[in-house]
Amino acid sequence: MKAFDKEHILHPYAPSTPLADMELVTSASSVYLELDNGKKIIDGMSSWWSVIHGYNVPALNEAATKQLSKMSHVMFGGLTHEPAIKLAQTLLSITDESLEHIFFSDSGSVSVEVALKMAFQYWTSQGEKKKTKILSFSKGYHGDTFGAMSVCDPVTGMHSAFEGILHKNIFANAPECSFEQEWDEAYIEDVKSKLKEHYKEVAAVILEPVVQGAGGMRIYAPTFVKRVKELCEEFDVLLILDEVATGFGRTGRLFAYEHAGIAPDILCIGKALTGGYMSLAATLCSKKVIQGVETNGNVLMHGPTFMANPLACAVANASVELLLASPWQERVQNIQEQLQNELGKCEELAIVKEVRTLGAIGVVELHKNVDLAFMTPAFIAEGVWVRPFLNLVYIMPPFVITQEELTHLTTAIYKVVKAYEDLML
Repeated sequence: MKAFDKEHILHPYAPSTPLADMELVTSASSVYLELDNGKKIIDGMSSWWSVIHGYNVPALNEAATKQLSKMSHVMFGGLTHEPAIKLAQTLLSITDESLEHIFFSDSGSVSVEVALKMAFQYWTSQGEKKKTKILSFSKGYHGDTFGAMSVCDPVTGMHSAFEGILHKNIFANAPECSFEQEWDEAYIEDVKSKLKEHYKEVAAVILEPVVQGAGGMRIYAPTFVKRVKELCEEFDVLLILDEVATGFGRTGRLFAYEHAGIAPDILCIGKALTGGYMSLAATLCSKKVIQGVETNGNVLMHGPTFMANPLACAVANASVELLLASPWQERVQNIQEQLQNELGKCEELAIVKEVRTLGAIGVVELHKNVDLAFMTPAFIAEGVWVRPFLNLVYIMPPFVITQEELTHLTTAIYKVVKAYEDLML
C-alpha cells in the first residue's frame, strides 16, 4: 500500500514522488495514532487542529451511527432537516447575538469563499459597484481555493504560483504587537492609512483574530482586533473574522474574537466544528449583511452539493455538546500553563528565536527553516506526531491530552530541536 501511495497519491504541498514513504495509520484512539508497524504515537497536531476531543470518541461514534440509520445525506435546496436546524440553533446561541444567519458549507476554505461573496454582494446589491477589493494582512492565511488564496499573504504565503491570476486585493502589515504587549497606536497605523486611502473600493477587511495560523503561527494583541473593528465602522466597510483555526476553545476563549470584546459582521468557522470527524464549516453573518445582500431581490449566490450534510451536522451537534459539557476552559488553561513551563526550555537553544503560547497552542520558532526529512522520523522515534513547517515547530494538541502525554510531547520537541541544532553546527 505504501508503494502504491508513493507512486500515485498526491499529498498536501508535496511532490508527486515524495522523498520518503508516508506513515500508514491503521487506527486512532484518544490522543494516539497507531502505525502499521504497531507503534503508537501521540498526535500533537489534532489532525490539523480539528480533533479537539481525541480520536474514536464514543459520543461522536454514536451520533454518526444513529444518523446513518436515518439518512447520510439529502440536498439542502428546497429541503431541510433536524440536524442542520439544531446545529444552527446551537451555533447562533454560542456566538455573538448580532450574528443571526448561518450558511453551511463543507470546508474552511469554502466558508471563506462564502464570506467574500457575502461582502461583495452586500455592496453590489446596493449599487456600490466600486467596492471590489478586500483588505487583508501579510502573514495571513485563509485557505487554498481561489478567493481564499487572493486574501492570503501574496509574498511569503504558499500561493505565489498563482499570483498572476488571482484577484488583486489590498494588504496591510501583519500585526506586530505581542498578546500582552502595551498598546501603541502605531501598531494600527498602516491599517488606518490603507483604509483611509482605499475605503471607497474596499468591501471588507478579513482577519484571523489574535492568532495568524498557517501564515506563521503568530500570536498578537486583542486590541489590534478591537481597533480594526472600530476602523471598519469608521470607514464603512464590513469585518470578516476567520476563526476556522481558532474557534471552539483553541485560544482559551470559545471564539478568539471574545478576547477583543467585539463581534464581526461575518464569521467563518470549521475544523473543530465536528471534532475532526467530518468535513463541515459555516459562515455566520448579521441581519444587516444578509439584508444588504438581498437588496433589490437578490439572493446569496452559493450552494454546495453537500451543504448542511445531515451526517456531518449530527456529529457536529454531538461534538459541540460534548465540548460545552466538558471543563474545556480548565483543560485549555492547564495546557497553556504546561506549554509555557515546558517549551520555555527551548529558548536555551541558540537555534531557537522565540517560544510563544496561547491556549492550547505552543510554538517554537527557529532561526532556520526546518528539515522535514530529518525532523519527521526523529519525532516518530520519540513517539510523537509533530508536523513542522517553514521555521516553526508547533503543537495544537487535543484538549483531552493528559499532563504526562503533553510532557512527552514537549520533551520530544526539545530533544528533536536540540538534535537539529547539533546537526546544523
